[in-house]
Parts: sequence; structure tokens; C-alpha cells
Amino acid sequence: MTYQSPISPGVSWYETTVKERPTYPPLDGSRSAEVVIIGGGFTGLSAAADSTAAGVDTVLIEAYRCGDGASGRNGGQFGTGHRAWAEELESEYGLERARALFALAEDAKRHVLEFASANGIDIEYRPGQLSVAHKKRYVDDYRAHAEIMGERFGYPHISFMDAAETAERLGSTRYFGGTRDIGTGHIHPLKLLVGLASVAARNGAAIHERTPATRIESRGGKVVVTTPTGTITANKGLIATNAHGNGLEPVSAAHIMPIRSFIGATIPLPSDSPVIPGGESVDDSRFVVRYFRKSADNRLLFGGREAYTADEPNDISTHVRRQITEIYPALHDIEITHAWGGSVGITMPRKPFVREVLPGVISIGGFSGHGVMLSNFCGALYAEALTGKSERLRLLQDLRIPPFPGGRTFRTPLLFAAMTWFSLLDRL
Repeated sequence: MTYQSPISPGVSWYETTVKERPTYPPLDGSRSAEVVIIGGGFTGLSAAADSTAAGVDTVLIEAYRCGDGASGRNGGQFGTGHRAWAEELESEYGLERARALFALAEDAKRHVLEFASANGIDIEYRPGQLSVAHKKRYVDDYRAHAEIMGERFGYPHISFMDAAETAERLGSTRYFGGTRDIGTGHIHPLKLLVGLASVAARNGAAIHERTPATRIESRGGKVVVTTPTGTITANKGLIATNAHGNGLEPVSAAHIMPIRSFIGATIPLPSDSPVIPGGESVDDSRFVVRYFRKSADNRLLFGGREAYTADEPNDISTHVRRQITEIYPALHDIEITHAWGGSVGITMPRKPFVREVLPGVISIGGFSGHGVMLSNFCGALYAEALTGKSERLRLLQDLRIPPFPGGRTFRTPLLFAAMTWFSLLDRL
């Protein structure tokens, strides 16, 4: 039986292709632990898996089912580095720190692949990513980026593509150039999520689904999390709700904003289809980015964030098909078998938010569409910090992440206005 997430419209293709998705019982009564984690996505489950492997008594609660948020419904793309290009980080933080942040992201990439391999999780990894320019004036930036990554950051896997090569590798003449990255790739995110939860449970983590946190506070040197069916008292806490915090904790809510993202999956394309013949994932240069790739069974999975009012699968299909047709006119009437949406947690500077928001409580989120590998690794870094090794997590804690303007009353309409404006600029 297919499960329909109560917080996101549409049944994803991922849900229909996961053979088994175990359930975990709700919390029944109060208990204590060394660490309490709120959120059953990549960050929370990764932290739970590694903390319990280190012998830390850990309880994780999830309001719905593990993976119902962005972790189980995203585009499945790794990317390289952070959402901001390495040279952008260099201009803000200097070369040494930018290199350290880039190295951290490379560690994140290796961590996911090694974790999946070590635990026998088939995440359907496929190599390669194309990043393409939808405006001709952006092409020189992509050419320079490829050179900078090799010369200043020791990453030789990115090469520049001119318009002809881009058209050949993409199967479309819609874009003007870009880069090809053979050092990264894309995965089936829900298969990773299910495997991650299984490892955490096997290591001894107590996982409780359908257990929302209604309150978190520091009291008497302890972290106390209240739920409808009991309280959890712990020495330390992790808030890993990302876009689904629902105002649980005000500092996180001020810095992490949810925006909607929508994806459609087509019927399998013919084996001789010209669409992305090399099997890479693709992201483009729009501020309201479009991202797409082919699945293991040759479907086109196409996502974007322009359909702000889409609440039903049929609405999503209409918006997604229009965007597909702009790039691949021959697919104007292709059947879309699955259409789904979800919320992405973003921050003002599009960098992760990692901060102690209450005594003993760390909040992690705001990966801004670049979280498949970073969110997993941040959970592992949190667990690492529990053992006294906090240097790598500190690199992210020290990032400058300002709150969204407007306070709780005006920040959502201000963001909507800003996203609408940038969406318009993307078209000009």
C-alpha cells in the first residue's frame, strides 16, 4: 500500500519504488536518554546512527514518518561543495577558510557513499552532473568557475562545456554552456533514508514516528522535550526539523525559511532518447533553479520551484510539464506518472544554519537545496561533536547566517515577494 505524506502533496516515485519502508512505534510514556533528536530526516537519522554506534543512548522522534520531509522527496542530486560556489566563499571568508569548507563538503560526499557501501544500501548512485547557463551572459562565469576549481581548490573533475557540447550532453539547445562534473552524481534519496533509519535502529537508537515535539526547553541543566504522549529528558538535544520546525524554537524559525519545491516523474523514455544520454543530473543557473535527471528505469525526474500555489498532483503536473516542454519540446505531451511536492529549508545566504539555540541544544538545517550530502554529514558531525571532536562542526557553526527580515509576521510575505521577483528576473 502506498503511503501518502500528510505534509506534502502527491505520492512520489521514490515511495513506489522502495521495496520496504519500516515503521517505528510512537512514543508511549516518558523516558530519559543522553541525547534527544527531533526530526527523522537525513540529519537526525545520521546523528542517531553515529551517536548510538559510539555508545550514546539516543532517542529520535519524528512527527510523521521518517523521510516525509525534504530528505525523502528531493531531487536526489549531490552537487559539489556548498550552494555558494567556492570562489564566492573565498570572497567572503578568504581562501584558507573557503578551502576548509570545500574540503568539508568533499568529506560529506565520501561519507554518504562510504556509509551506503559499508551498510549494503543500494542508493542507485549514478555519476555526473551538468550545471548549465540559461543566459548567454553567464557562460563566462561557468568557464572561470571550472578553472578556479582546478587551480585554487584542487578539484580537477569539473570541465567547461561550450554551447555545442552542452546541447549534445543535454539533448537540448535551450542552454548556452556550462560545466560537467564527473566527481559527483545523484542517488535515490528515499532508499538512503530507509537504510539510514534501519542502521540507526540496529545500532540501538529508539526511533518514534508519529510523535511530534510540542515544546523544547532547557530546565535544570537538562533538555526537556514535550510530546502529546510523554516527555523526553536528556543531557543534550538536536533540532533537525529543517523546513518543518513549525515554530517549535524561535531562533531556528527566524533563520530557516520553508519554500515549496515540486517534482514530476515521466513514463520511462525510450532507450535511444536523446535526453541526457550520459545519465548525468542537471541543474541550471536560474535563481529559482530547475533540476532534473533520469532515474535508473529511464524516467525523467524534473523539479522546480515556480508553482507556489500548487497543492494537488494535477496542479504540479501542469507546472512541471510546462517547464519540461521549454527544454524538451518533443516531450510536450509526455505522460507524468507521479507528481509531488515538499518544503525546502533555506537561509538568507544559502548556507547551512548550525547553532546552539538553547543551552545544550543544537539546531541544524537550511541547506538551501544542497542538502542530500551535507545534511547527512552534518548529522555525523553532530555525533562526532558529542565525543568531544567538535572542530569540523565548528566550521559550519561559525558561518554568518543572518535572520530573515520582517519578523514572524512579515518574513513569509517578504520572501514570497522576493522569490516572485527573482523568478521574473530569471525570465528576462
